[in-house]
Amino acid sequence: MNLYRKLRHAGTDWQGRLGLNERLFREARGARIVAYHGICRSDPGRFNSLFVDAATFERHLQFYTEYFQVLSLDDYYAGRFSDSRFNICLTFDDGFANNYNYAMPMMAKYGIPAAFFVTGISEAGYPILWNDWLSMMQKFGPSELALPGGPAFIRKGGRYRGVGSGEGLRERLQGGDFREKGLLIRSVGSPAWMHEHEEYWLQMTEKQLRLLAGHPLVTIGCHGYYHNDLGRISLSGAVEELRRNREYLNRITNAAINALAFPYGSYTMELVVEAKRMGFDRLLALDLRFPEDAAEVSLRSRMVINPFITLHNQMTAIIHGKY
Repeated sequence: MNLYRKLRHAGTDWQGRLGLNERLFREARGARIVAYHGICRSDPGRFNSLFVDAATFERHLQFYTEYFQVLSLDDYYAGRFSDSRFNICLTFDDGFANNYNYAMPMMAKYGIPAAFFVTGISEAGYPILWNDWLSMMQKFGPSELALPGGPAFIRKGGRYRGVGSGEGLRERLQGGDFREKGLLIRSVGSPAWMHEHEEYWLQMTEKQLRLLAGHPLVTIGCHGYYHNDLGRISLSGAVEELRRNREYLNRITNAAINALAFPYGSYTMELVVEAKRMGFDRLLALDLRFPEDAAEVSLRSRMVINPFITLHNQMTAIIHGKY
């Protein structure tokens, strides 16, 4: 974070303590979709910089209830906005069991709707997303890692990098399909230390997903079958992932699935066209890739929650649309 941003955040905090942000929050108008990922009891940055602890999450919900109108994904797309409050829609990516265990009970408590975007990784035989597995390996795994049929990677500065080349393993894996990722996970197996930290990576069971989908406040959507970067793999491979992902969710939830959140916010307009052809009419990215993409009414941007800033800074950022 640069010095200017630090000073600006400090100023927002002081204004909050003095009650000077109240007018901004009450008079703000507009709309925003926000993206959460994991919710944990404590130490949210231990493995994943996108996690929020449960106490912070509840403070967010209390704030939303007091100042904002929270809409379901359907109502957001239908434009059913309040003209007397700022409007937001809450989304969750990745299908973590902690969403079911912590997020959903609190959202039911406050009567707040949300959309949950889930992969098909459990049906594929993996209880963990490849990027979460790699994050844990880089903390607890061996100092040297030999990829099946590829070069060794050594851990430097908490990240696996190629011997000699310095190539980052995360970047290498994210750009490809799931074959190498799956081989790597299976070659290492399931170390005991993974089960000591299940809260940070475990995916929802089919029973949990079915119960979640049955809640009247919940929308379920696709997040890719393997959590691959759909904007970087082949178009045919991306379309096949969406097909398999939706079939899996249809089977579990017995509900129509017409929403899709692109993993990593990555997409191509060719994939957008194919997704719409498949019946997806709610397509969520993060930042839109090109200015002309805003003309595509099915495609919306989202703001990812920042776990490292205070409540007042987070809510001010949501209103202004930037950190």
